[in-house]
Amino acid sequence: MAFTLGIYYLTPWIRWDRGSLLPDQAVLIDLANRRFYFFWIEIWSHEFYFVAGLLIMAGLGLFLFTSALGRVWCGYTCPQTVWTDLFILVERWIEGDRNARLRLHRQKKMDFRKARLVATKWIAWFGIGLATGGAWVFYFSDAPTLLVDLVTGQAHPVAYTTMLVLTFTTFFFGGFAREQICIYACPWPRIQAAMMDEDTLTVGYREWRGEPRGKHRKGDDAKELGDCIDCMACVNVCPMGIDIRDGQQMECITCALCIDACDDIMDKIGKPRGLIDYLAFSDEPREREGNPPRPVWAHIFRFRTMMYTGLWSLVGVGLVFALFIRPEIEMTVAPLRNPTFVTMSDGSIRNTYDVRLLNKHGEDRPFRLTIKGDPSLYMQLEGTPYETVTVKANETKLQKLHIIAPRHSAPADAERVDVRIWVEDLTTHERAHNDTIFNGRTNK
Repeated sequence: MAFTLGIYYLTPWIRWDRGSLLPDQAVLIDLANRRFYFFWIEIWSHEFYFVAGLLIMAGLGLFLFTSALGRVWCGYTCPQTVWTDLFILVERWIEGDRNARLRLHRQKKMDFRKARLVATKWIAWFGIGLATGGAWVFYFSDAPTLLVDLVTGQAHPVAYTTMLVLTFTTFFFGGFAREQICIYACPWPRIQAAMMDEDTLTVGYREWRGEPRGKHRKGDDAKELGDCIDCMACVNVCPMGIDIRDGQQMECITCALCIDACDDIMDKIGKPRGLIDYLAFSDEPREREGNPPRPVWAHIFRFRTMMYTGLWSLVGVGLVFALFIRPEIEMTVAPLRNPTFVTMSDGSIRNTYDVRLLNKHGEDRPFRLTIKGDPSLYMQLEGTPYETVTVKANETKLQKLHIIAPRHSAPADAERVDVRIWVEDLTTHERAHNDTIFNGRTNK
């Protein structure tokens, strides 16, 4: 809980130097400029396939861990679980242990002590919710600047609205709904059955060792009873309110609290641990015969998990490869269609194109445009007699470009001619190109 919450709350405050013209927040979703910054990686809006690839990797990773270890995501790192644990921890600090909280809850009279404890708990919960909503909006703007604006009342209304929505949803989901979200709202319990099989290591009860259950009082024949003394400790600590001794159930989130509770009881009565444990049901026949279960690696490294691992790695390698080969300059070309060409006063034919130049460098760069195709074609840039334009740092520039075919030349009289437009960074000499069509007078 401390690790996951630390990542969420502290990440917006990590600084990363990108130069004077770029934000210095390590992780930033800059919606205004349509960019996503993650430490040294900068993703532009047209490169959203990187985000899509990360989402695919997250899904495959979820399938992998569920196939190998059951619902460990739900039990340890799901936000609903993490914030619920935090709210329960605060509740325990303020109202006491489980028995004390039950007595307070069942107390019908609202005296000063109960009102004080409940009010203190709700205020603490509200503070956690407010910090949660505040941390979320910090991912979309410079955190120190936005914090000052929020405190002084100068922030955008969208920031306050987002914070309030997240504050109250966190307050309700973590404080009151809790495991009901997992049972009724979350789709994952319904999906997990397809991800698990008899070799999946998940929380289970060794009924062949625990049954028949009963109290181990003096005079009882120990051979007639199993190790389970029916103390209900596993049920009492379960956040979902289920009895793991009844077998695998949809509500189980594999949090393993029942394992800890049962191991404590086994220690007290002098029995070996592991009555409730991480186990694979394919090992049941072996254990019933008194043989040890198969090694953990034999359950984890099997065809299904290896297939998920291979797909996950393939997507990851592809994203890394695409990240390293992407160019620092990019260009798109869009011919003007209305009209497709213009006949000039001297009889020459002119086509016009919208050329969008993208400079990903942190400084202004001069770009030179040239064309390659029929030798009779020549180019003019609108607004300048030169072949070069300057594109500002980390910005795009829309430049109109005219390609002209002299009168009675082959391109002028043809229906269409293939043309390639080149752009070159005059600082690094990096080049990019885009193929397009020149329309002659017969293309009507």
